[in-house]
Amino acid sequence: MTYEGPKALFAAWVSLVSNLVLTLIKIIFGLIFHSTALVADGVHNGGDVIASIATIGSMKLSNHPADREHPYGHGKAEDISTAFISIILIGAASFLTYEAVKALFGPISSVSIWAFAAALVSAVWKWFLYVYTKKSADRYHSKSLHATAADHLADIYASIAAALGLGISWIGSILHIPYTHYGDPVAGIVVSILILRIAIIMIIKATNVLMESSVDETEQENYRKVFLSFQEVKKIDILRAREQGNVVLIDAQIRIPASFNIQEGDDLTEAIRTKMLRNYPNVEEVLIHINPWYKDKDLIEPDSVPHLENK
Repeated sequence: MTYEGPKALFAAWVSLVSNLVLTLIKIIFGLIFHSTALVADGVHNGGDVIASIATIGSMKLSNHPADREHPYGHGKAEDISTAFISIILIGAASFLTYEAVKALFGPISSVSIWAFAAALVSAVWKWFLYVYTKKSADRYHSKSLHATAADHLADIYASIAAALGLGISWIGSILHIPYTHYGDPVAGIVVSILILRIAIIMIIKATNVLMESSVDETEQENYRKVFLSFQEVKKIDILRAREQGNVVLIDAQIRIPASFNIQEGDDLTEAIRTKMLRNYPNVEEVLIHINPWYKDKDLIEPDSVPHLENK
């Protein structure tokens, strides 16, 4: 397993502090300069603070070793955190949409260049934060950091939309261009849809892991090739691989010559396990059950768990 807890946690703390600072900046500037878009984006960032706290908690929990109550470890805590962050994003997108629609039919308010500058600074800050968090997530194989990076990306869209809308409104008010005051709410609606799309994709992925769905077919085929690279493996009856937080768990049933004794079978499974762990660092466990293979008789095993009534 390549997950480096303390270093990944540092990246999560950077996100938490940044989100807290940006939340205060946006809400304060939004209230001072009467910017609905900036206040809404600040509230969105407030949700990110909660999400960052959830990320840190889940990462600490998922790094705990297996115990009596959780013999498979605590890896799925990060998937739960990802689902939680997705729900926050859905709520933020809904809130931003409501505020944008309300602004379309509300009174026209003047826009300050300082509100525009605050949104622009937020977008740039979030871009650097997204790049840093994404690199950390890839390096440490952390699903929570991947979810946080996706959240930062959504924030970039939101801040750019806010900056664009505020900029159009500000320039339009100076040059007396009609209808430019609608730039802010229209941009807010567009970005809300983009944020909602990201959130739905994230929650589907997290739910699939929690529901014990298999890894993608490409990965499964790669695992299959490792088994078949041993000439003693005559057939693969069952091969299942599932994600457990940041790691993958594999269980398989293979056929080897019936003439093999227990020691030979054990040596073979250990060699397969060692090669799998060496080739795929994110694979944490490989459980292998061996069945006898006869040259003149090819028994057929079920490709899934037998139904209880068939026992």
